[in-house]
Amino acid sequence: MKTTAIFLLVCIPATLAFRASAYPLDAGEETGITRLDGYQLIRSILLERGRLKPGSLLAADDINLRLAGSDFSMPGPDPEFTAQLQTILGSDAPAYGVSLLDLTDPAHPRLAEVNGDRAQNPGSVGKLMVLLGWFQALADQYPDDIAARVNVLLDTQITATDFIIKDSHNVPVWKPGDPIVDSRPIEIGDTANLWSWLDWMASASSNAAASQMIAELMLFREFGPAYPVSAEQARAFFANTPQKELSKKLREAIEAPITRNGLNKGELRQGSFFTRTGKNRVPGNSSYATSSELLHYVTQMDQGKLVDDFSSLEIKKLIYLTDGRVRYGSSPALDDSAIYFKSGSLYSCQPEPGYTCQKYMGNKWNFLSSVTIVDSRESDPPLYYVAVVLSNVLKKNSAEEHRDLATRIHEMLLSQHQKQDD
Repeated sequence: MKTTAIFLLVCIPATLAFRASAYPLDAGEETGITRLDGYQLIRSILLERGRLKPGSLLAADDINLRLAGSDFSMPGPDPEFTAQLQTILGSDAPAYGVSLLDLTDPAHPRLAEVNGDRAQNPGSVGKLMVLLGWFQALADQYPDDIAARVNVLLDTQITATDFIIKDSHNVPVWKPGDPIVDSRPIEIGDTANLWSWLDWMASASSNAAASQMIAELMLFREFGPAYPVSAEQARAFFANTPQKELSKKLREAIEAPITRNGLNKGELRQGSFFTRTGKNRVPGNSSYATSSELLHYVTQMDQGKLVDDFSSLEIKKLIYLTDGRVRYGSSPALDDSAIYFKSGSLYSCQPEPGYTCQKYMGNKWNFLSSVTIVDSRESDPPLYYVAVVLSNVLKKNSAEEHRDLATRIHEMLLSQHQKQDD
């Protein structure tokens, strides 16, 4: 089992593969996400070493729903703006689906879209649907009681079961008094509160956490106020319920909330668990997304329309990146910007003369999906925009392609708004 560690107040190895998480670093006490406190202790060192970026240090109170209370409606694609985006994509444009919404001037939003209806498996971006499913279920159970929802998130202790098998993603594991923040895969028997599990799923992008969260969501919906149930009750539920009925309950848990929240399930669906054990135990559907409908998800969230204001804000905090940045988010142009980020990759290789299979460089398919809100409060002028990028560019490093695309988009928007201000 591969592990890494961050040594608190002692040292940080120069070779450390740092993967922190999302959620504002000052929110450890209110959420019970203990690794937040661990990172707070060494955040100055992490900044010095470049492990954290200046844009990663917003406080919880600095994060808000930018479109809440507005009369925002999605504009149609702007032909000139779209042509500029098409130029940036170049000859690979047919392999992309991109929706770029500039909200810098919220009274005059601009949309550029290239192949916005092009669908592909979004990989870990589908975990956004699991987040939505959880906050919908909490609201259904406690429609007028935010405090009760918070209590479930804070006080419910969840222990990893065999639903986590198999996943190699590392998550940060720490408790007060530990000399290190350990970074390792989740193991059967690991216990943390519900908020921590959502954090592991959304930020460290753990498939194990996501599958455990889907299983727990099904249990929460099944047992209601009696949740959490004993390990024996949970095992009996999954063992004794016919698979056809389990599949129906899975759809109700993570697919029905999509339609209920004004989204198009024909263009956005997470249909299954993320681990082999979960998929074998509860048969699911295929998963797919378009850039256009993922953009719709983000704007619904920023308006407070994913379930309600509380749920939308919590989802936004859970995807606020306080992490060593990757893929689209790794562009140096975004270092000073706060970013709200979810990404997912799926690639596959097949024999081809002269071709060697490498990570993110599949020649059969090479899916990479990135959903990014960029909040550049410190830039001149300040920018606020959403970039949703789905790509299937074969035999190119898609992580690097997304990073470079992020730089070009950011520079384009800065240039456009600087000209407007002149």
